[in-house]
Amino acid sequence: QVQLVESGGGSVQAGGSLRLSCTASGSAYCMGWFRQAPGKEREGVATIDTDGRTRYADSVKGRFTISRDNARNTLYLQMNNLKPDDSAMYYCAAAASGVCEVAWVPHFVYRGQGTQVTVSS
Repeated sequence: QVQLVESGGGSVQAGGSLRLSCTASGSAYCMGWFRQAPGKEREGVATIDTDGRTRYADSVKGRFTISRDNARNTLYLQMNNLKPDDSAMYYCAAAASGVCEVAWVPHFVYRGQGTQVTVSS
């Protein structure tokens, strides 16, 4: 079992940046982020596997960068040029195997408690 703890959320103005971190209690093949805004479905944001291959939702391509430090079992999400539509609770998630696709992130077995991101216009 992998325990995940997110940090780094907060409030910023549109155009600003935030960096989310997720510390894992162990390693996992695929790690990623998903988000959920009030009244909306969970949305996969990005994934990265142990080989460093990354995938992004179209809505964040060119603005968000996912990375991981395998030695520290830590996952990151650098978010630049934030928009009000990016406001949501962001969750870190992990899977030991399977498909490392963005659409699957909300369904990963292991997930953290979430960190809130609020972007004002």
